[in-house]
Amino acid sequence: MRAIQVREYGGPDVLTLVDVPAPIPEGISEEVAAASLLQGATAHYLVTSTYAIQPGDWALVHAAAGGVGLLLTQMIKMRGGNVLATVSTPEKAELAKQAGADEIATYDDFAQRARSLTGGEGFPVVYDGVGRATFEASLDALRGMMVLYGASSGQVPPIDPQVLNRKGSLFLTRPTLGHYTRDRAELMSRAHDVFAWVASGRLKVRIGGRYSLEEARLAHEDLQGRRSTGKLVLMP
Repeated sequence: MRAIQVREYGGPDVLTLVDVPAPIPEGISEEVAAASLLQGATAHYLVTSTYAIQPGDWALVHAAAGGVGLLLTQMIKMRGGNVLATVSTPEKAELAKQAGADEIATYDDFAQRARSLTGGEGFPVVYDGVGRATFEASLDALRGMMVLYGASSGQVPPIDPQVLNRKGSLFLTRPTLGHYTRDRAELMSRAHDVFAWVASGRLKVRIGGRYSLEEARLAHEDLQGRRSTGKLVLMP
């Protein structure tokens, strides 16, 4: 069986292909495997372990047209949940819809949209990989668990726990993939699910751009400028 490893550079949206022992099933190219493994495993633990989506749950997914966002949206739908997706352009809105998003919101109105979709109550979970720019409004959209798994807009400042009380006895967690893949068995279990869904066509992986290693700076600039969608792959 073929094997690869993906090595992460500058966050979970940019990867490069390198040789390593991570088995790839037949029917999946090395490029697709590299584009799906880390972000797929991230989306997997978010929807199965950090907050296990139940049928009928509403989830807010920030940056839904990004690499994790597109996979996260699809996995929530696979588990019977509903998705309110935040995006920054009409083109990204269309990608989120194609991934299964039920509703689309801008970064200015998502909290109000979440409240209106739940009769003023708020969502049971927010998956936030954006961080500083969305954190406060995400709490306003919530009645449940705030899952802060990234910080593409910057780190969230220190928070007074009483804020969680005042906003409705909320929960806050800051997970990372390493804590949900503590041994090879756990990593392989998540990878098996992700690769099986990709191979069967249930999970679609969007490669939004391919760059040589010499173009790594350009890849980062495209990410920071919000000019990218899906996964960006650095090719050796």
